[in-house]
Amino acid sequence: MHSVPALRLREGDLARLEALTRMSTAPAGLVRRARIVLLAAAGLSNTEIATLLRVSRPTVIKWRSRYADSGITALGDLPRPGRPPTVDEVAVLVATLADGARPPARLRAPYWSSRMLAEELGIAHSTVSRVWRKWGVRPHRPETFQLPSVPPLPPGAHRRVIGVFRASSWNAVVLRADDHAGHRAEERFRPLLVDRAGPGAHSASAPGDFLTLLDTVAQAHPYPRLHVLLDGPGAVRSRRVREWLARNPRVSLHHAPATRSRADLAEVLLRLAGSSGHRPTPSIHRHPGTTHGPDVGPRPL
Repeated sequence: MHSVPALRLREGDLARLEALTRMSTAPAGLVRRARIVLLAAAGLSNTEIATLLRVSRPTVIKWRSRYADSGITALGDLPRPGRPPTVDEVAVLVATLADGARPPARLRAPYWSSRMLAEELGIAHSTVSRVWRKWGVRPHRPETFQLPSVPPLPPGAHRRVIGVFRASSWNAVVLRADDHAGHRAEERFRPLLVDRAGPGAHSASAPGDFLTLLDTVAQAHPYPRLHVLLDGPGAVRSRRVREWLARNPRVSLHHAPATRSRADLAEVLLRLAGSSGHRPTPSIHRHPGTTHGPDVGPRPL
């Protein structure tokens, strides 16, 4: 069978395409085309994409080719500013912070303005400004962004996701905080993933699997402080986890403040990790796991 190479996305299009797929006001046809392009960029074949999205194979080939020839504008009429839509704040935040918060080179700008990002995403610039104010984003000083949590995470920690754990009531993202500024602050890491959210997973294995992830990332990053952002009560209630933390004081637990959704914070981190280098990483969203064999340990995303 002929293998089609992965579609290469143009600079800055990953965040924009993902934002389109999450906009409730975007036309269904446009959302479908954006998904075709994203799946093609992830390396799926035309037949696999057609099966997943329940469209014909010629449809996949058509929109894949149109994007390759003319870019994102070839997918159709993008949403324009107008009546205030229901906008996904996470999509706006990720589009702002992706790739070190730098706009694509074609825009010839050192940092985002609200009007520039609004034009890229097809929303009102006042909406972008509102999201920035709510989350405390200063696009001209991205290094000061601090993801809200209790206790507070250090500025810049959102750029260094080193581990992801997914299970019912045990969802967590592990972040690395460097004590000194410099080249390490911009270093990109390949996060390790343990996924126990699949249909065959058993909650009884969650404590041991969670500690396996913590042991692995702690050994791989032996010097800086590590921060674990929790999306669920499982880790806090576990005696084994509390004992592990007592033996590893450089690792601390964090949770979302009352004014923020824990799921939103975790989603921001996961999608920022997946947007590094403007390439999609579908495994960060879903990795079927089991409770035995080679899938027990972490795997690179």
